[in-house]
Amino acid sequence: MKRVTVKVAVKNPEELEQRMRDINLEFEPVRYQHDRVYIPRGYVRGRNLPRMTMRTEMMSADKPALYKLILKRHIEDSGIEITDRTVVRDYAEMVNMIHQLGFVLGAEVSRRRKRIKLSETSRIYYDTVDGLPTPYLKIETALDDKDKVSDVMADLKRTLTLFHLGKEELSQESYFEMIQKNAIMNNK
Repeated sequence: MKRVTVKVAVKNPEELEQRMRDINLEFEPVRYQHDRVYIPRGYVRGRNLPRMTMRTEMMSADKPALYKLILKRHIEDSGIEITDRTVVRDYAEMVNMIHQLGFVLGAEVSRRRKRIKLSETSRIYYDTVDGLPTPYLKIETALDDKDKVSDVMADLKRTLTLFHLGKEELSQESYFEMIQKNAIMNNK
């Protein structure tokens, strides 16, 4: 599936939540997610290489975890991210297959995610990511063949302005890249 995403740091979470209440948007209950992000050997950002993620997702402690395999490939010059996902029953066997394909563990990302389903193709995510100083708001829309990427991107940016966001620089980095960069900066 092809997607377009915008993501921005949220400097004032209380203000964001108030703005959402003002326009009658309410998040679903929090989801706890832990991702193990696997990258090809020699991975370099900007080369359109795929990443594979094994996600463990829990809605609550009294329900079983859900395991998903997610393949992502960001096509830098187009603004499109190709994403495919499937539920996995045998986590250990799937990780073994990922290693056999030549992928290596690049990072682990733990987050608490809230979401709002805007439509069948669009979602808002509010992510509090371990290892990052601020939460992030992410809006994502699936594309169909008739959509023009620039129009969809402009629409997503306009949506950010409803929450008084988007004046800040949008982040193109994945959470695992941000965590790695933040860890390096904190060790200096």
